[in-house]
Amino acid sequence: MSENVRNEVRKQRFLNGEMTQEELARRVGVTRQTIIAIEKGKYNPSVALALRIARVFGLAVEQIFSLPEEE
Repeated sequence: MSENVRNEVRKQRFLNGEMTQEELARRVGVTRQTIIAIEKGKYNPSVALALRIARVFGLAVEQIFSLPEEE
């Protein structure tokens, strides 16, 4: 079962000086296409990548990534 993980990556980029996708990608060691896919919800990052993204923004992983609530 593949669950879509919700994320606040785009919002956090804009809250952090309107950081570009390219800049975030460079800082976490992935391609811009990976950041685009994460932001669109088409790709769930690995735990390591989620931690690196959270570190860039100085936040806990749970402040950026979350599972949809159970209904």
